[in-house]
Amino acid sequence: MTERDRGPFPRVPDGGDDGDGASVPPTSGARDPAGTDPDAKPIRYRRAGAEEEANTETEAAGDDCGCGSCGCREGSGESRVAADGSGGAVNVSPDGSLGDVQFTEPAAEGTSQDLADDPAERVGVPEGVDLDTPTYSIRSEMNDIETPDEKTWFMELDAAVIDDGRCIQCGTCVAACPSDSIGIGDDDLPELVKMCTGCSLCWDFCPRGGLRYERQWKITGGEDNVKGAGDPITEFSAKVNEEWREGAQDGGVVTSVLSHLLESGEIDGALIATESDDEPWKAESFLATSHEDLVANAGSFYNQTMALGNLDLDKWEHKLPDKPPEEISLAMVGTPCEIEGIRAIQDFEWEYGSQEEGVRAIDYTIALMCTKNFNYRRLIGEQLEEKRGITPDEIGKMDVLHGDMMVYGHDGELLVEEDVKNFHDATLKGCDECADFTGYCADLTVGSVGSSDEYSSVIVRTDRGMEAWELTAPDLDYHDLEDRSAVGKLQSWDKKKAFESLERPFDPDAPRFIEYTEHAENYGTTLNPHESDH
Repeated sequence: MTERDRGPFPRVPDGGDDGDGASVPPTSGARDPAGTDPDAKPIRYRRAGAEEEANTETEAAGDDCGCGSCGCREGSGESRVAADGSGGAVNVSPDGSLGDVQFTEPAAEGTSQDLADDPAERVGVPEGVDLDTPTYSIRSEMNDIETPDEKTWFMELDAAVIDDGRCIQCGTCVAACPSDSIGIGDDDLPELVKMCTGCSLCWDFCPRGGLRYERQWKITGGEDNVKGAGDPITEFSAKVNEEWREGAQDGGVVTSVLSHLLESGEIDGALIATESDDEPWKAESFLATSHEDLVANAGSFYNQTMALGNLDLDKWEHKLPDKPPEEISLAMVGTPCEIEGIRAIQDFEWEYGSQEEGVRAIDYTIALMCTKNFNYRRLIGEQLEEKRGITPDEIGKMDVLHGDMMVYGHDGELLVEEDVKNFHDATLKGCDECADFTGYCADLTVGSVGSSDEYSSVIVRTDRGMEAWELTAPDLDYHDLEDRSAVGKLQSWDKKKAFESLERPFDPDAPRFIEYTEHAENYGTTLNPHESDH
């Protein structure tokens, strides 16, 4: 129905007789010629004289009458009053002529409109009074409400781990958040993107915060999985003989295992690392769903991808088969700390926001042997480009072998061969606290230590890892692990460094989760930093 269909507005008579005798009164000055309303009052009006007509023309041209504002006849004592008792429209003369109208230019798209030349000043503010938005501390000052003991907020994690430079960029906190309140910032670190509920899960599952990661080894792998290099089922030195191995790391075993899992239908995809389109040699999460995907992304990157922060299956929907989420099966390749995180989260029946389906879909885990990882910008930008004059575009391959950082050009020429200690300033500080070189919580562990060049060392830790190995082994050149002692020695060295860096006791028998108050006592972290305006 249109406005015209609805008829006259309520309680407003039409311009003519509406059938009930109600009509707009005439403007002749007569009381009511039709005699329909004996109580009707005459409408006073008069025709403007010559002087007033001149003033009216001036006003229509945009000039006022000279009195300053009200529209009266200057000096005459008379005022122009409309029939409704108002002073009339601002831009319209009595005869209905529209004067000049000025419009404010709209602001550019995406910005707010500011009509004032100068910002308004607050006047009469008492001395010493701050009118800025109050910080979180006002909460306790106004109502004296204490934070419940069972609450641990993202701000605690931020203060104790992220701001303290101890974050290892595993993404476990993102995956654990049930309200999707944690995202990944431009600096590749976790950040709060909406209100925190204080559920404590981001703190509980952080391998540098509330998760006692060494306890997770025993829960995942049993009582014997805390000594030496753990309690593996078997160990091999292996390599792929196919041509595509030239672009892979060491023996190419990780790529081969994942390819066999995909081709046999055991998994629908594998969460691995790929190179950023925008920043050379910067690793990003990628879901490989074919052998071609895996070969194209073979090789190692030496920065974290926040892998557990990329488990939202909606992000990968275009690559996954059309079947219920609970039937999706994935493999994940990651550093030992990432595997510790996903294993701990999977142990609890909890809804993890948009990451829930992805968390449950991880059926196979492959850990990469790791003593430490690097910050992308400090390694590629500062250490290689600024200090050694090697631009990211020049790099064809990177590796850490026998304690040396190896950087190769695109034609295989050696550009850098230096003790990895020379790159210490580019490492993640939180890696110093990790005692898990060999990935105690993974199904398979793969690396180079313990095997000769062109071979990968493979540690099979679980029955599921054994299934993956048996699928792959027929296509591999393999034999018993060449040097078990080399793996054990590096694992022992890694533990020793961790014991020196940890500010808390290392205790595989202690409770899995560390209270924030206990952590604060060991690390000197501020309690309730959100109430201290952190």
